Amino acid sequence: MRNDGKAYEEFVGLLHRALLNAEAITEQKNIEIQRNKKIVDSCGVEREFDIYWEYELAGITYKTVVECKDYNSSISLEKIDALIGKIRDIPDLKPVFATKKGYQSGARSKAEYNKIDLLVVREQNDSDWLDADGTPLIREIHINMTIQMPAHITDFQPLLDVDWAKKSLGVSLSSKITISGLNNEILIENEDKGEKYSLRKLAGRLAPLGGKEYGDFKKEERFNLGWISGPDFRYKIKGYNVSYTLSQPYTEPMIIDFSKELVGVIEYLQKGTKKSIFRNGIIKENLIPPKR
Repeated sequence: MRNDGKAYEEFVGLLHRALLNAEAITEQKNIEIQRNKKIVDSCGVEREFDIYWEYELAGITYKTVVECKDYNSSISLEKIDALIGKIRDIPDLKPVFATKKGYQSGARSKAEYNKIDLLVVREQNDSDWLDADGTPLIREIHINMTIQMPAHITDFQPLLDVDWAKKSLGVSLSSKITISGLNNEILIENEDKGEKYSLRKLAGRLAPLGGKEYGDFKKEERFNLGWISGPDFRYKIKGYNVSYTLSQPYTEPMIIDFSKELVGVIEYLQKGTKKSIFRNGIIKENLIPPKR
């Protein structure tokens, strides 16, 4: 029973384009994969092939043709004979046969004798997520991401060094001052510890207190020598009082599904290997697991 032959030809062409792109030869050659390629044989008969590409290396032209059959049953000997007949009078062709399900024993023997590579080109199945010895491969990764937002500062009161203010500013001020500015413009310097950070970074450093994990908190920070500065001010301070809120962390599940990235698989029956082609250009080669 036949399915959509054109769609299958496109699928086979797509996977081979990915393989050619991964080969070093394509760094030097712009190889074009052609569909329904017509070639006139030595008898003057026009022959059509489902997929064709060629490239030149060291003065020699290498030509490959792929016969694609989208069948739900194994390929018979007659289909291999038909391909042999098509290429008999066209020199220097490398013939390849591609199908979904496989080949009858007679077809495999005839193809091997005539140096025709047999491929099973298909979409993924459960066997592609098993190693050759039956060990399961990772298909999905489930992650629970716990996200903790930084603290939200609701009030910030710097404690002015009154003696410095009287001497340097010539004014008498209370021990508290009010400032304004963006949280990344206002900087706190604690010279006791050699630290300098903005209000934005301070929010990221604030942690739970008193055994609570989230909610409203107040913190007092004191130091002998410190400064608070902004675009148009710089005051000497002895510390600050800060009120802040920590929201309850939340968990967001995430699933990485590698199977969605696997475009298709090519099995090389004579070699006993297969190549898995992923969307990001990664090609993975494995042994074909034995049938159980």
